[in-house]
Amino acid sequence: MASPIEFSLFAPYNKGAKLIGCFSNWEEIAMEKGKDGYFRTKVELEDGVYQYKFRVQSKSWFFEPDQWVDVIDPYATDIDNPTQNAVVRVKDGQRILDTYVWQHDDKPLPSDRELVIYEMHVGDFSGGEDDPHARGKYKHVVEKLDYLCELGVNAIELMPVKEYPGDHSWGYNPRHFFATESSYGSTEGLKKLIDECHAKGIRVIMDGIYNHSEAESPLTQIDHDYWYHHEPRDPDNNWGPEFNYEFYDENLETYPARKFIGDNVRFWVEEFHIDGIRFDAARQIANYDFMHWIVNEAKQKASMKPFYTVAEHIPETTSITNVDGPMDGCWHDSFYHDVLAHICGDTFDLERLKDVIDCKRQGFMGATNVVNYLTNHDHNHLMVELGDRQIFDEEAFRRIRLGVALLMTAVGVPLVWMGEEFGEYKPKTTESAKIEWGLLGNDLNRNLFEYYKGLINLRKHNHALYTENIDFFHENPEAKVVAYTRWNDEGSRVVVIANFSENFLAGYRVDNFPAAGKWHEWTGNYDLESGEDMLLDIGPYEAKVFVWQ
Repeated sequence: MASPIEFSLFAPYNKGAKLIGCFSNWEEIAMEKGKDGYFRTKVELEDGVYQYKFRVQSKSWFFEPDQWVDVIDPYATDIDNPTQNAVVRVKDGQRILDTYVWQHDDKPLPSDRELVIYEMHVGDFSGGEDDPHARGKYKHVVEKLDYLCELGVNAIELMPVKEYPGDHSWGYNPRHFFATESSYGSTEGLKKLIDECHAKGIRVIMDGIYNHSEAESPLTQIDHDYWYHHEPRDPDNNWGPEFNYEFYDENLETYPARKFIGDNVRFWVEEFHIDGIRFDAARQIANYDFMHWIVNEAKQKASMKPFYTVAEHIPETTSITNVDGPMDGCWHDSFYHDVLAHICGDTFDLERLKDVIDCKRQGFMGATNVVNYLTNHDHNHLMVELGDRQIFDEEAFRRIRLGVALLMTAVGVPLVWMGEEFGEYKPKTTESAKIEWGLLGNDLNRNLFEYYKGLINLRKHNHALYTENIDFFHENPEAKVVAYTRWNDEGSRVVVIANFSENFLAGYRVDNFPAAGKWHEWTGNYDLESGEDMLLDIGPYEAKVFVWQ
């Protein structure tokens, strides 16, 4: 039995719009325009799956005036890739996204300060060495969740999964904001991945691209300058048409771009139960008023559950997260640059090092205000950086371990880029570049994985590392050694002693040790007694991590 299904298109200043679809043999169906700026029509449809488009008289400046153009519904939740038509599903007389039933919404999830984030690209994270698939899908990530649990991460940050043109992309060119990338699987596939993550206590953070869209995104075709800036504000940093969050439509009393993105963020939180958003290119969005509003929309929709908002603002700025800032956290790009320079031996600058290990020295307020990383999708793997400086094999793994010790004990939320935990060595490319799972069969790579696993475990379970408390109690610029302690008020203490030189320091004395008594060295698994001083052997480019017993 057929039911009336409504199709609507918000195009307030366009003269005409019509609906075409497989249900009308692609013949035009008239649409009526209301005072609210929406064109609407109803079609009697049986339960099933249908393809459709809108035909609109465009107001975009690159077409002839009022030229009729075919556009995909900007709110389409599914795109048929070969035909590039929108897809609508009807079940029990209603439009639906899918029929997925959530299983694990009641599971407790870690708070923001407990997070250890794993950044991944779905297409490149996929199966094992004999993986015949050209690209990974959501289901392949589900198959690897036990691996991620063993590593110990408790959040994954998915690089963008909104529908983009073509079959391989990093996703920073979103064309359809309400549709999921079809080459990774169905909407049910993505929901199952998120649900299975929740079952294991893993939060899922989405990479949201809200400063621009891909050039042929539907809104650009309908009335470009109603939703976007006419031209890029910063032509050197431009990736496509930029949303205009300042423009206010007095007649309809709405901010068009904000309305669209607000609808989008609420949709993702509601439909996909996500636990946070990373806002790409926040410096290009450049509108704190809008950001405050959009974060508030997301958090209201997320309701009682934890929701972490983090800005990629490069270079970083404290204003985006502190008292009046719109975001919870900010990608800490100076941590990456400064720690990399130190483990590669390019420089030794104690003050710069202290600034990034203790973000309060840069003006950040707390432990969840920065997301620290040794690298991410925008940069090469550490192995590549070290190899470029002729540092290979055991020496390279040693330098990386030093970086990991800093990452997991610095003030802030740590993030690991996929493959980094076992020494992936492929250079960065936007082409398909699946990670080399076979490396885990090598001793050095497996040992690095175990090292990561041990320090992630410490980071998650030692509450001293949740705090903002840090004290650099020993500094020796000549020997290139620094030691710091982290603590909380319940008696948890961690001490890190790091040697940034190529010298083996035998019987090295660390004075003013934070507490006399028994300490456990975490990375080598042995106990040591300290008095007011601690005597120890510390290798070149090595960090010792002591936990108060």
